[in-house]
Amino acid sequence: MFRRFGSRVTIIQRGAQLLPREDEDVAEGVADILREDGIEVLLETSALGAVRDGDSGVRLKVRTPEGESTLEGSHLLVATGRMPNTDRLNLAAAGIKTDEKGFVRVDERLETSVPGVWAMGDVKGGPAFTHISYDDFNVIRDNLLDGGEESVKGRLVSYTVYTDPQLGRVGLSEKEAREQGLDFRVARMPMKRVARALENDESRGFMKVIVDAKSGRMLGAAILGIEGGELMSMVHIAMLGDMPFSTLRDAPWPIRPWRSRSTTCSRRSSARCRENLGEKVRDRGTR
Repeated sequence: MFRRFGSRVTIIQRGAQLLPREDEDVAEGVADILREDGIEVLLETSALGAVRDGDSGVRLKVRTPEGESTLEGSHLLVATGRMPNTDRLNLAAAGIKTDEKGFVRVDERLETSVPGVWAMGDVKGGPAFTHISYDDFNVIRDNLLDGGEESVKGRLVSYTVYTDPQLGRVGLSEKEAREQGLDFRVARMPMKRVARALENDESRGFMKVIVDAKSGRMLGAAILGIEGGELMSMVHIAMLGDMPFSTLRDAPWPIRPWRSRSTTCSRRSSARCRENLGEKVRDRGTR
């Protein structure tokens, strides 16, 4: 946003990639888009110190792989992450356990170490999203008020990174699927092959889907492109319905120009399309 208002913007990241939880190609895709928009991205760079420069500026000393240097600007925004404030609650007096970072320990039903005491939202750790907190409430409501056995085990987590274009994510990444030793395949399609993306003059990014090699069911997706969050929601719904990817591929979609139509290929589609989202997606899992 600041860059598009005309400011010079530099992003400093200590790690080897932006968005460290994402696959390397996804993180690099986001970084490439930021660079195309004129934002300087410094990876593997640490901030050493900041001092005021006159009445309206700041000088930031950094260490990059090439050595130390100094950046000058008018404002400095520091992203420090989130820490729970449970240290103010004296939870130990009630016997409620926390982890080493201060998050309240809960089981799959969101009950704490003290029976009858529950925790939901960011305070329990895990994905810090509003929609996850809402779902936590649903779990606790059913368990506490209705005597249910609701659980967060296997909960499908989705989210959107509101870059422009967006990154929509749901389920497993390729890296997570590999770490779990799953047998899977990867389908990938550039947004430049999506008609609506071309019509809107925003064809940067790509779609990437992780598919179980045996069942054909989708394990996760990363949609980096125009309205990536919208496209991701379609995949999320299909995953909730336990659909194989071929169900989306072969459905008779009525409005072809939709971006969402581009996540599928019909039985009568070109061989190139089917190769990207069909029988010949490359194997990435264990055999």
